[in-house]
Amino acid sequence: MRLQGKTALVTGAASGFGKGIAEVFAREGARVAVVDLNAEGARAVAAELGDSAIAITCDVSKAEDIDRAVAETQAAFGSLDIVVNNAGWTNPNRPLMETDEATFRKIYDINVLSIFHMVKAVVPVWRAAGGGVMINIGSTAGIRPRPGLTWYNSSKGAVNLMSRSLAAELAPDNIRVNCIAPVMGATALLEQFMGVPDTPENRAKFVATIPLGRMSTPRDIANAALYLASDEADFITGVVLEVDGGRTI
Repeated sequence: MRLQGKTALVTGAASGFGKGIAEVFAREGARVAVVDLNAEGARAVAAELGDSAIAITCDVSKAEDIDRAVAETQAAFGSLDIVVNNAGWTNPNRPLMETDEATFRKIYDINVLSIFHMVKAVVPVWRAAGGGVMINIGSTAGIRPRPGLTWYNSSKGAVNLMSRSLAAELAPDNIRVNCIAPVMGATALLEQFMGVPDTPENRAKFVATIPLGRMSTPRDIANAALYLASDEADFITGVVLEVDGGRTI
């Protein structure tokens, strides 16, 4: 019960890393807002978590949707202590000249602009409350990039650095901001990251670049998020925690 009495909002929580984070947070005593563009998926996850969870449909690229998600979470639970900006998107792995402007903008709207909107929505809440915790899901792609994903890599580089800058600026308000940088995991975006069909042979090529010999799992990311969200990490801010099996060594 390391998050007992706390309220968390997790974006992209209908599947993948976000679902894993929501499940672990609920297990550890938190009330959880399961936020996702996939309304049906969000409702299903919230139903699995029980009375301690609500589902909120939200397009994280839109300020009004973020504002509403924050307001609905506060209305349901009376507080908001933790935000996990997990929702993300990528172009398929392909030569950079083949990505059009609309795709580039979508990458940045979902991966980067969403955090801008969330900061605008929650910082006033946390300043009034005396503190809060934000965890952003960056990527090893922003540290050790793979070819074919240049625009995605750059968006995650922005998330990684933005998290550190937010931490420095918001520390006087007792607002902690940290970032988790996962290596590729078996999520819905896997085939887009690989740019080839998801076969055992193609997976093996990518796993070969990870010293510990496997991809990341929702459990790996959720456990890291749990630590960073908990009071055990109350002196930790501005960290980009690589959960990568040694990929960025």
